[in-house]
Formats: sequence, structure tokens, C-alpha cells
Amino acid sequence: MQYVLTPHARSIEPYVWWEGAFTEQELNWLQIMAREAKQDASVGGGQGVGGVNPDIRRSQVSWLSNTPETHWVFEKLGFVAAKLNANWFGFDLTGFGESLQLTHYDQSENGMYGWHQDYNAGVSRKLSLVLQLSDPSEYEGGNLQIKTGSEPQTVKKQRGLIVAFPSYALHQVTPVTQGNRQSLVAWVSGPQFK
Repeated sequence: MQYVLTPHARSIEPYVWWEGAFTEQELNWLQIMAREAKQDASVGGGQGVGGVNPDIRRSQVSWLSNTPETHWVFEKLGFVAAKLNANWFGFDLTGFGESLQLTHYDQSENGMYGWHQDYNAGVSRKLSLVLQLSDPSEYEGGNLQIKTGSEPQTVKKQRGLIVAFPSYALHQVTPVTQGNRQSLVAWVSGPQFK
């Protein structure tokens, strides 16, 4: 299996990406799981801790726990996170402190998630990972944007691309205007920043 590490130019809050970690079959399985997401996404906390606010976030989610059936997902993401962290961020990380989030953004509700940071009560999220499950031909809009300076940077759309950025970085998913977008989001935890 070939892994390609492609850094994005650093500015205030850098982000980097990784290509080729998951096979087409693996992406298909994850995408099907994300399409079956039924829980309205909440804001302001982890698994349903915050409230639903359609002015800030319109999507459905489900959660992928680390089980014998899904351990391979955690292993692959953990490998990528460790490599990216070692090469670019240098954060003190301990691993995945919570389940992975499968997200489904639907055009019928202009699925989106406004500007936010990845905070969670009780868990110190330090590195955020977003795995794009949908092919860019399947949807319009739904751009992942990260604030790396005065202007937001739009992350390229590519099925299987994993984008990593510090969890304190402002980011958003713009409204989906055509089709549907699925993604997998993971947070790697560690001791509080000092």
C-alpha cells in the first residue's frame, strides 16, 4: 500500500493531508455506514451532549466504537495520525479518547456545520482528522474550510483524503447544495496544552 504525505503550506494554524490510507472497498463500507446515520447532530459537546441547533449545524451522525469489527479503522487512522503528528505538529498525544463520528450532510436541508472548534467537555482533543468518504462528483458545496490566517482555506475535495489540523483551529463545512456528502471525523486526545 502506498501512502503519500502532502503538506499544505504552513501559516498560523497549519493543516496537512494524507492520501491512500483506505482502499475503495473500505471507503465504500464507511460511506454506507455514514449514509445510515440517523441522529441529528448536536453542537457544544461530544456524543449528543450538546443541543441540536440547525442555525449552526445541519447533519446526521452515528458513532463508530472501537470493536473487533471496526478496530482496523482505528488502526489505520492511528497510524496516519502518529505519522502526521511526528512530522508536523509534535503534540503530546495519548490516542483516541472517544468514538469516531460518521457524518451525513444532505442537500434537502442544505447540510452544513458553521465555524467552530473541536472542543469536548471532559476530553482534551488536540488533533482533528477528517476522512472524505464521498466522491466530489456526488455533491456540490460541502467544502471543508479551515482558518489558517485572515482568509479561510478550502481543502481540496478527494475521496479518501484525510485532513489533519489542530483541534483548536476554526473550521466549517459549507452548505451542501446538490447531492449528499459523507465523512468520518476523529479526534486524537492528549494532555492539556501548556
